[in-house]
Amino acid sequence: MARTTRNASFEESKVTVPAVVGSKGRRKLTMLTAYDFTFARIADAAGVDMLLVGDSLAMVVQGHENTLGVTMDEMIYHARMVVRGRARALVVGDMPFLSYQVSPTEALANAGRFIKEAGVEAVKLEGGIHMADTVARLVNVDIPVVGHIGLTPQSVHRMGGHKVQGRQSGHAPGARERLIEDARALEAAGVFAIVIEGVPADLAAIITSAVSVPTIGIGAGAACDGQVLVLHDVLGLDDRLAPKFAKRYAEIGRAAGDAIAAYVGEVRAASFPTAEHSFTSPRPVQPARAAGQES
Repeated sequence: MARTTRNASFEESKVTVPAVVGSKGRRKLTMLTAYDFTFARIADAAGVDMLLVGDSLAMVVQGHENTLGVTMDEMIYHARMVVRGRARALVVGDMPFLSYQVSPTEALANAGRFIKEAGVEAVKLEGGIHMADTVARLVNVDIPVVGHIGLTPQSVHRMGGHKVQGRQSGHAPGARERLIEDARALEAAGVFAIVIEGVPADLAAIITSAVSVPTIGIGAGAACDGQVLVLHDVLGLDDRLAPKFAKRYAEIGRAAGDAIAAYVGEVRAASFPTAEHSFTSPRPVQPARAAGQES
């Protein structure tokens, strides 16, 4: 007789690409950026479904003004740490600027590096219709791909800044009808999910209904199949940027500053370290005296 086993719930099981696809219309998905072992481990334990090693690390980790400067080698370095920190979440590597736009062949080589060298389980790239052939090239060799449309940060110069897209009608890049076409082109090319960033909530709802794969919103309203935020925004780690769509669930940056200031104050006041934080030597042992040696 075959032995039956209880099926683990989605919240208990290792998140996979098919599990993400199967979530559409059934449960909301959560995605959070992560850039190192420590925070990946914390986010994974908290129940985040997907960890995105985002090119946003150029801004929140490296201190750049936009995402364009981070390299493929740097992305792989951070992705390795995130992979080591997760147990359940699906890890997605964000393809940096010019790692996939030059040609589908170069995109395949770099996506392969993400999978092979870093251990991620999927990659994300920006763009719609014009990236469909590249997406198909990756999917055809079983590299899972997440699409990204709307406010695409790597297009910051074309957009004239990080500006909301989809407010104007038309078929030009970033226009309302074009974004719907972009989503459908990515779906046809084989993506298993689409990030929709910085578009009006009603448009994101239309796109979500128009495609069969899950949509992950960031600044795109509540109708998307899931949500993604930047770790530093969620934890309040960086006060330089305050996007409207981000919600700060904690003020870790302020708490960290207070803690470090307290440490500095105690060292200067000679109140740290105390005996509690110090080591002592064992009681000295006198060497044995040789026979006949005078005391």
